[in-house]
Amino acid sequence: MVKLLRIGTTFPTMKSVIVVGSLFVSSFCTAQEEEKTEVEGDSRHSIGLAIGHGHTFEGRDEDGNRKTLALPMWSIDYNFRIDERWALGLHTDLIIQRFFVEKERGGELTERSYPIAPAVMGMYSITKHWQAQLGTGVEFASEGNIFLIRGGIEYGVELRGGWEVFGSTCFDIKWDTYETWTLGLGVAKHIGH
Repeated sequence: MVKLLRIGTTFPTMKSVIVVGSLFVSSFCTAQEEEKTEVEGDSRHSIGLAIGHGHTFEGRDEDGNRKTLALPMWSIDYNFRIDERWALGLHTDLIIQRFFVEKERGGELTERSYPIAPAVMGMYSITKHWQAQLGTGVEFASEGNIFLIRGGIEYGVELRGGWEVFGSTCFDIKWDTYETWTLGLGVAKHIGH
């Protein structure tokens, strides 16, 4: 029997995050329609913070049974805009829980404790609001490090004063272990010039 360690962290459910985030984004979208604003100056740098969940289908519960896990996470993103379409960034996901996953299908169980997964990302703006992302990185945890490839899509709305709200979904392929897809809502600030 596998014992899953529970961490005493209170974390909002994904449903409440989506509802609050949707209301937040829709109110700002309405404000943006009334008054168009652009990022002030030549702001090439931005820093963002997002809250969300990482989901994996290779998870195991307290009894060792297969279970889809929804893991609470934070994401810290730094982006550098090269031009109007292209950007580079360092996107770091922090899962704030210990959990078990099945290593390779039909294989052994492995524990992951509070993994931190930075990835260097290339980003392409498809439209004013939509952005495609692709990159690579490493997931670090006390049990060992795992190489990963990350792909995703993001929808962002610019606000006054260089602020932006965004929603994103990403898919991580973590070599020889497990895969996760993430949903997050966040806020970013464009800084400097």
